[in-house]
Amino acid sequence: MSVSIHPSAIVDEGAQIGEGSRVWHFVHVCGGARIGKNVSMGQGVFVGNKVTIGDNCKIQNNVSVYDNVHLEEGVFCGPSMVFTNVYNPRSLIERKDEYRDTLVRKGASLGANCTIVCGVTIGEYAFIGAGAVVNKNVPAYALMVGVPAKQIGWMSEYGEQLQLPLKGQGEAVCQHTGDRYVLDGTEVIKSR
Repeated sequence: MSVSIHPSAIVDEGAQIGEGSRVWHFVHVCGGARIGKNVSMGQGVFVGNKVTIGDNCKIQNNVSVYDNVHLEEGVFCGPSMVFTNVYNPRSLIERKDEYRDTLVRKGASLGANCTIVCGVTIGEYAFIGAGAVVNKNVPAYALMVGVPAKQIGWMSEYGEQLQLPLKGQGEAVCQHTGDRYVLDGTEVIKSR
């Protein structure tokens, strides 16, 4: 297995791209990027130098993964979603030494046209709805929508909404997998 790179893509010297990954039309991967196996980068994707992308991520068309953004395994970035890395940008003021780290944990989905403001952590298997603006940390399995994003529910690893209250105690079963999820306060965990 090898890496598939479209002739129109630019992959700078030094970039590491894992086996089975696909780099589509007009992608630019900077030399410091570290990209795992079986990653798909759609048309017009940009990947900065100080970026890590885990195995099996899917980055849809027109997404820029800027410096200090880190994606764990299996993250889905929907079409034209946005990452930032400077909290208060000004064209006339240099702030490259003020980049804030953004971490997207395993299995999270970031819907089309959503915006992830820098400096936050998106929990495992969280689901960010299309067009949402995330400006604070998101718990694992949380379903977030709106501007600014607010939690409206919980999602299974399969990607189905769980019938659980936002906080308190409860249990739910994913209709597709039979996996059990337990709510304890404001945290959901998958029952092992």
